[in-house]
Amino acid sequence: MRGTPTAPARGGLRRAAVSALVSVPLLCALLPAGTATAASPDARPQTRPQAAAQEAVRTAGAARQDARQQTGAQLTAQKRQNAPTGSRTTEISLDRLTPSVPGKGDTLTVSGTVTNKSDRAVSSGEIGLRVGPAMNSRSAIDEVARRKGYAPGADGTAVDGHRAKTALLPAGVSRKFSMKVPVGDLDLGGSGVYQLSVTLTAHTKAQPYDQVMGVERTFLPWRTSASSPKTKLTYLWPLVSTSHLTARTESDEQQTSVFRDDDLAEAIGPGGRLQQMVELGADLPVTWVVDPDLLASVDAMTKSYEVRTGDEGEPGKGQAAARQWLKDLQDAVRGKKVVALPFADPDLASLAHRGRAVPGALSRLRPATELASDTVEVILHTKPSTDFAWPYEGALDSSVVQVATSGGAHHVIGRSDSFQESGGVPYTPTAARPIGGGTTAVVADHRLSTAFDRDLSGAGASTQAVQQFLAETLAIADQVPNQQRSIVVAPQRMPTGSQVRAMAQAVEALSGGGGWTQAVDLTEAAKAKPDPAARRTVPGGGEYPRALRGQELPTSAFEQIQRTQLKLADFSEILSRKDRVMPPFGNAIDREISNSWRGERTDAANFRASVQSYLDDLTEEVGLIPKSDLTLSGRSATIPVTVQNNLRQDVNGLVLRLTSSRTIGLEVGDEQPVVVTGGHSQSVKFGSTAKANGLTTVTAQLYTKEGKPYGPPMTFQVKVTSITSTVLLVIAVGVLLVVLAGIRMYTQRKRRSAAEDAAEDATAEAGAETGTAPEAPEAADTRPEPDADATGSVGAAPAAGSVREPNTPSEPSSSPSEVSGHPPEHPGERGADTSGESSGPRDTGEKVDR
Repeated sequence: MRGTPTAPARGGLRRAAVSALVSVPLLCALLPAGTATAASPDARPQTRPQAAAQEAVRTAGAARQDARQQTGAQLTAQKRQNAPTGSRTTEISLDRLTPSVPGKGDTLTVSGTVTNKSDRAVSSGEIGLRVGPAMNSRSAIDEVARRKGYAPGADGTAVDGHRAKTALLPAGVSRKFSMKVPVGDLDLGGSGVYQLSVTLTAHTKAQPYDQVMGVERTFLPWRTSASSPKTKLTYLWPLVSTSHLTARTESDEQQTSVFRDDDLAEAIGPGGRLQQMVELGADLPVTWVVDPDLLASVDAMTKSYEVRTGDEGEPGKGQAAARQWLKDLQDAVRGKKVVALPFADPDLASLAHRGRAVPGALSRLRPATELASDTVEVILHTKPSTDFAWPYEGALDSSVVQVATSGGAHHVIGRSDSFQESGGVPYTPTAARPIGGGTTAVVADHRLSTAFDRDLSGAGASTQAVQQFLAETLAIADQVPNQQRSIVVAPQRMPTGSQVRAMAQAVEALSGGGGWTQAVDLTEAAKAKPDPAARRTVPGGGEYPRALRGQELPTSAFEQIQRTQLKLADFSEILSRKDRVMPPFGNAIDREISNSWRGERTDAANFRASVQSYLDDLTEEVGLIPKSDLTLSGRSATIPVTVQNNLRQDVNGLVLRLTSSRTIGLEVGDEQPVVVTGGHSQSVKFGSTAKANGLTTVTAQLYTKEGKPYGPPMTFQVKVTSITSTVLLVIAVGVLLVVLAGIRMYTQRKRRSAAEDAAEDATAEAGAETGTAPEAPEAADTRPEPDADATGSVGAAPAAGSVREPNTPSEPSSSPSEVSGHPPEHPGERGADTSGESSGPRDTGEKVDR
């Protein structure tokens, strides 16, 4: 291997082997014919060059074998050289130390595991305890925590009379141990933090004398009397999770929620991270810091929901766990302080550094705060405080503070590693710091807040973290014993299950037997009297941690979010039931800027793309149906365009416009309003006027009331065919003939009506002159009717039956039957009045004299 002591040997072997392989063919080619060997009479004679080549090959093989043996020996020697020795031969894990804060008269139980990390057996030995001197500062605690290996004198003196025997430890083998020691035997002095070391004394064959073969250190807080005054301590208990709900909902009336995974069901189920947070936090004096999006997601899981990891979905199965978790949480927070973060826990630093340059990026921050209050109050039945902002890992600068206050917060939770003291304050100051403009920075202690932010899956690591946390708090209390201060602990947002258990153990130990701290909620901590020596200036932009800045959402993410917001606003204007679309999408947009995407840039981009894609799908459900090309023959016609609505609700507020590419050839009508019921389509008709022949492109486009285009335009071709002069002449002649025929019919009817009126008037006058009844002239019907050609005018001769001769006495008129011998055609019907028209035929109306 290159870079190791065997590399030159291997290189030489490779060169020798290559030289041999190359030289053998060359030497064989130089062999003279006819030479023979003495070994066999049938074999060809072997020359000296051939023998030399064979010898070179044998030499190379032997060299390789020697190199392998040498390499193995060197590796073995190197491994032994690097093997742990001395106090690092074994590794001791302190799995249990109870009580964490011992008192007078208590018995300390120490349990753990010792593991042989070397390649040689460790003899049987003894586990013992050593107590070091009290540490009077936080820096001394840090120094002990960093120390490796046993240091005589620094690790204190052995506790006599208390040892635990261990059996032989072969290489790689682990043994359990446990011992109990009365606290009085530890010979502890005054109050303070003591170093407690657990050691293994044994030997090996290479080191045949007894010595310390392993050591583990921890911290033992010791308080002889209660502190006065006590240090106020606020511990935040965060209920925060990654985003699980999508913008998608089913089209049923209940709007079944769709989750992108079912990981939340595991987290709130028995043994899950969030289930432990609620169970363990219920009995602790902590301030609950809640992301309302988590509550809304779990509340959605109490009903039917769907899990869609790809194109296919399946029913969720976490209803029972969700209902139980919410019930337990409601009981846990009853009567306690609850702080609600803005909905979905927005990344304030990303907004400040990358989002402020994008218009509208901050527009949802205040609505997210208002939604947070409503969500917590409805689900947990308690009024939360929404006056606190918590930037990621408490990192602050002036722009982050400005964004936080724009969302309505008056308190910003920071951390002392970014809000470092510049005045050389020799103690840990109170957390509250007024920073101007009515805003208070609540600066959490860095070392306490990160005490459990590591791998605590092993029992030893968890015990060590708990003891160091307790030691740090006691050291803070002892810094200025006569001055009461208020300290805040803001742990990681999403602790693992093992971290949650360690945090709970530490807080319980403080509240149960600490005696140097007093638990207060976050609101009281923010009102604490500020330390006059503490820093009050907000760090500048250049002081923001570079590593955290690299995890922020890019500016392109906020530009994409802006496009989604604008499209959602336009889409909502046409909906009759906005409540079915706006809340799911609004919440999804809030989730797009969540702190949970830190370090998950790919997943964040995929989530944003899924929200945008689903919104595009919905908007495309309302659109124009493609239309085939038309041919327009004539000067005017109606052009229908169909608008389709595949949504489950009505749409209105749209107008449809048609635009002609050749306005001098084809003009279309004005825009038309569009109202389409859900699941239907509607045909909108436009009048058009053709002015010239040719092919015209017509563009149909939907617009919102604000005049913004909605959806893509739809185009089609209209072919205009002009009307020739001959066709126009034929049409004109036909129209004229129809008009003349109508005039002729009207004239004939008018004349006939006038003739009938004149005849009736003449009959009435004749009856008045003779004194006879009007019906007497009926006898005239008995006379033969004159020939139609006997007169040229109507009513030229008097009726013969109505005239009497001179000096002839008047006689009663005979009945018609008596005169003509024919009965009347219809009994009781008046006969025709012939006094004025019986001299000629009736006008049939078939001829018109002009």
